[in-house]
Amino acid sequence: QVRLVESGGGLVQAGGSLRLSCAASGIIFSITPMAWYRQAPGNQRELVARITSGGSTDYAGSVKGRFTISRDNAKNTVYLQMNSLKPEDTAVYYCNAYDVRVRYDYWGQGTQVTVSS
Repeated sequence: QVRLVESGGGLVQAGGSLRLSCAASGIIFSITPMAWYRQAPGNQRELVARITSGGSTDYAGSVKGRFTISRDNAKNTVYLQMNSLKPEDTAVYYCNAYDVRVRYDYWGQGTQVTVSS
């Protein structure tokens, strides 16, 4: 019954902003490390940002300073605020949850982000 549901993707011009949301259910969210990945056509899926249960964050170098990952444990939701978007940010963005109890990764269905030039 684990579900990760992404929302907030869409089409935006270069320089614009989007905020992605991932609503989680079926996990103990407060103890679960969360992350955002993305995959562009022809590319491997890459880690964009991650946040630990304690709130520590890490970012890919390509997005550092432009993207911010955050979590709201009361809403069981993780966010990715994306500013100063570039065409190379175009990809399908996936929410990830790592269940530390059973050592298993869960994935959302993905949401398309397209940045036009």
